[in-house]
Amino acid sequence: MSALVEGWGGWLQPLLAPWALGLIGLLIGSFLNVVAHRLPLMMERQWWADVAHQLADAESYRRIFGQPVPAAAGAAATALGQQLERLPAFGLARPASRCPSCGHAIRWFENVPLLSWLALRGRCSACRAAIPWRYPFVELLTGVLFAAVAWRFEGQPVALLWCAVVAVLLALSLVDWDTTVLPDAMTLPLAWAGLLAAAFGWTIPWADALWGAVAGYLSLWSVYWLFKLTTGKEGMGQGDFKLLAALGAWLGWKALLPVVLFASVLGALVGIGMKATGALREGRFVPFGPFLAGGGVAVLLAGLPRVLDWMGWA
Repeated sequence: MSALVEGWGGWLQPLLAPWALGLIGLLIGSFLNVVAHRLPLMMERQWWADVAHQLADAESYRRIFGQPVPAAAGAAATALGQQLERLPAFGLARPASRCPSCGHAIRWFENVPLLSWLALRGRCSACRAAIPWRYPFVELLTGVLFAAVAWRFEGQPVALLWCAVVAVLLALSLVDWDTTVLPDAMTLPLAWAGLLAAAFGWTIPWADALWGAVAGYLSLWSVYWLFKLTTGKEGMGQGDFKLLAALGAWLGWKALLPVVLFASVLGALVGIGMKATGALREGRFVPFGPFLAGGGVAVLLAGLPRVLDWMGWA
């Protein structure tokens, strides 16, 4: 990717400084807040559309149940389809951001990352409802991580690629924390992008990426089925397999064990802390995805050779 900077006259170089990528990270962090809030709702809309489609599928119903679709099911499919059609357009770009309490349209100067939250003292300018602290925290965290990536790669253009990876991992963490779902729409493209980046020679050797993806998926898949066959319960979601496969595609097969170890320790500490403070309710569990992502980012920023040396595996 160094040829990219040279070919474009080096105009990209100033963007690779830690302060510049840190500022970009603040902006990206604001968008990640939108993704974390809206993507699960978009997924739920699609699930209900799938339900309506399935209820209306007379042939499928007959194959499974051996009888015609009941009139009530057909009526429900029609009613549900009509309700879905009446819903306003909803996506990552539309509608414009509004206060969830009063519907106040967020003006551009109220949407400046971090600064607007501080200027508004964490409250809506119209109804004074509290704006969750998570919004500026995510913006600040994204900025710090982008700056750390810039520092780690010392002006190399591949830093932009790794910033994109960090942004996706952070978005996945937020969605998983809120919903315990890791969307295929993010984990699978992340895995394929890692394989392509290795194929183009931008990250790690192709063989390391390929076996990292394979080993990442199969390792957690094996643990999942071993636990399920032993206890009859599901110990983790299948999205975790795909996330670790994606991390393997980007970091290589040697990084998988350090990533899982870091994730396990961090997850255990957070889980114990939540249990002690009453934040973890009975019967609920802490999703593993955010900790896998955190382990991946830790290995990325520290550098795999250094991590392996720390563990005595170099």
